[in-house]
Amino acid sequence: MIYHSPEGQPYWDESACYRFTSAQVDELEKATYELDSMCLDAVQHVLDNKLFDRFLIPPEFADYVTQSWETDEITIYGRFDLAYDGAGPPKLLEYNADTPTALLEAAVVQWHWLQAFEGGGHDQFNSIHERLIEAWGAVKPSVGGALQFAAMGGQDEDFMTVNYLRDTAMQAGLETGYLDVEQIGWNEAQKSFVDLAEQPMWNCFKLYPWEWMITDEFGKKVLENNTRWFEPPWKMILSNKATLPLLWEMFPESPYLVRALREPLGGAYIKKPLRAREGANVSVVEYGITTESTTGPYEAEPCVYQELVKLPCFEGNYVVVGSWMVNGYACGVGLREDTRRITGNTSRFVPHFIAD
Repeated sequence: MIYHSPEGQPYWDESACYRFTSAQVDELEKATYELDSMCLDAVQHVLDNKLFDRFLIPPEFADYVTQSWETDEITIYGRFDLAYDGAGPPKLLEYNADTPTALLEAAVVQWHWLQAFEGGGHDQFNSIHERLIEAWGAVKPSVGGALQFAAMGGQDEDFMTVNYLRDTAMQAGLETGYLDVEQIGWNEAQKSFVDLAEQPMWNCFKLYPWEWMITDEFGKKVLENNTRWFEPPWKMILSNKATLPLLWEMFPESPYLVRALREPLGGAYIKKPLRAREGANVSVVEYGITTESTTGPYEAEPCVYQELVKLPCFEGNYVVVGSWMVNGYACGVGLREDTRRITGNTSRFVPHFIAD
């Protein structure tokens, strides 16, 4: 792992591990499938009712997003972040639908840890790697030529994540390439994005958020050509935290949802900017007092307000369960710990195993 010690602190942490029972894994799996189904219904609701402004999607992108949904553009992966104490139902904190990381750790590293843990005599909720290969295999027939992979230059975690995904695509038999997002070019005559060899890019996995692309002058050129992007454009709806109050409006009886509104709640709640990433500009407000907060570049963003959920805490460490959805399958979890209640980019990854 090239991303292992952010800010001089360990990122992979095996000083502790989490044990799940088979019944608890079944509950996580069930919750993940139901949340995914509700999210897909939410996308259809947004498109049917043209709620693009609630998601800060510019009007000129409405048809682009709609077309990607109506043509069933395939999603590869996403990660639901859940509060789960092992007793009550898992609760959705947010959905990392577009550019989730902590993937290699969940899919590969903790699996190798399991093999070394007491001789590998336990199981793990983890078929992420196999499902990724299946996902790329499913898109292979419709990919003509190379599938390019792109991430921002100088970002170790993004580089690691994208090249792991590229490896799974290669295992599925796809021809691939890599370049930094900043190296993607544009051929005005052909109206096409081009790679480092000036060849048209017709298929690209980008670990670069849609919300950045649609506000970037260069990124807006997606409207002028037909490059196929992974994740697809319709995922920009689900990657936006405006999804949380919409889900609550649509499914208020779901045991897996937390009350969320577009205006401040009473009591204790979390305030989250719509397009904030990696825990930036999040505030914990308890009865009118901000008890915890983070900084970042999203302070001017509209926010959603989500009822404060009590996270499990062990020896001063709060834990969030990241449940992976790959190729339509709930297929594994990764756990992140932090001494704060706000999970961020430097929160530690802790492995798990199954034992009844």
